[in-house]
Amino acid sequence: MSESDLAIVAALVFAWGTLSARLERFDVTAPIIFVLFGVLLTRGPLAVLSVTPAPELVKGLAEATLVLVLFSDASRVGLRELRADAGLYGRLLGVGLPLTIGLGTLLALALFHGMSIWLALLVGAALAPTDAALGAGMMVNPAVPARIRRLLNVESGLNDGIATPFVLVAIAGAQTAEHAHAAGPGKAVAELAVGLLIGVAVGGAGGWLVRLARRRGWAAEGFAGAAVLGLAICAYASALALHGNGFIAAFTGGLAYGAAGGPRGARLVPFVEETGALVSLLVWLAFGAIAVATALQSLTWQIVLYAVLSLTVIRMAPTAAALAGARLGRAAVVLVGWFGPRGLASVVFALLALEDIGKPAASQAVAVITVTVLLSVIAHGVTADPLARRFGPRLAPDGAEHAGLPDLPERRLVRHAPAASGTGAEQARQDG
Repeated sequence: MSESDLAIVAALVFAWGTLSARLERFDVTAPIIFVLFGVLLTRGPLAVLSVTPAPELVKGLAEATLVLVLFSDASRVGLRELRADAGLYGRLLGVGLPLTIGLGTLLALALFHGMSIWLALLVGAALAPTDAALGAGMMVNPAVPARIRRLLNVESGLNDGIATPFVLVAIAGAQTAEHAHAAGPGKAVAELAVGLLIGVAVGGAGGWLVRLARRRGWAAEGFAGAAVLGLAICAYASALALHGNGFIAAFTGGLAYGAAGGPRGARLVPFVEETGALVSLLVWLAFGAIAVATALQSLTWQIVLYAVLSLTVIRMAPTAAALAGARLGRAAVVLVGWFGPRGLASVVFALLALEDIGKPAASQAVAVITVTVLLSVIAHGVTADPLARRFGPRLAPDGAEHAGLPDLPERRLVRHAPAASGTGAEQARQDG
């Protein structure tokens, strides 16, 4: 990236930071803005600026973003504190997610003739994770019972890490099919196992040390957050150094850190989330520059049909099956099933596949992922607020709405809920 490219991107980040609250009132989110500018800077009227992201830079951004997202999402889940609804989380992640990946893979094979099993698995697994941040209107609306919002939030925080092994094995299998010298899926599975062990060791030890240091006052407040950021990177890099998978190490490291660090450690995770949110803006920009225009040029009715089915049948049928007998009520099950935005994790998986497999072989699979994400950004962004207002009051709170459950943690790039008039006035006085 040249100096002029860096200046343009930095100016765009600055503009979003100064106008973000105003734009979000009209449901114009960061992904929409940065994808749009990615297209305009490469294929639109702003192409004269000659902003061309290098493949190495794009892959580095995608990997860094995935590491930070996996670690922060896993560490903020608070597994110990969410035992009251562990059965619901287990249903969605242990039953619904595998069914979604399997159904998505089968439909990809049925719709796209000539697509290999590995690329079909890539499509099914890459589009299985959800991103609650893309439906901020639902997640911050108090009309929706906190139990439902918490269920969606926890699912979004964990399903990207659980889907990652399937995506990485699929990429390894597709690489082997294209390049005989590439490492096969067997080696990828072995690397996953090594990454899991390293992540647990690094994250657990780091969480224990952070809790000890915070309790005894050893850690300066201004640098404690950076320590957790370093821990996430350490887990990833240690796994790579020992021939393990760094992404799984980041995810399991986050889980171990959250369990060992406790509340003292959890208060430092927002530093990692904010860093990941900043880098994710550049990933959305690269996504618009590299994948969107190419995908739209190769658009077919099969791709459009798959995108629609991915957001409806492929998501909603497994969700309904997983929540059968959970006594949430039909309206709640439909709402949870529909609210499955595809976002940052799917984008990162698509960019990694494009760089690792190669453009000719991965282009169709990447096009399917791209169109589905674009459709999801629009469909879920437009419907989040109206559905929350219409159906939220119909979802009666139940026994899980008690003080024993933790507050809903904020997700990356999620706007704050509207403050009450008194609170807003007080905040205005503080800001002014």
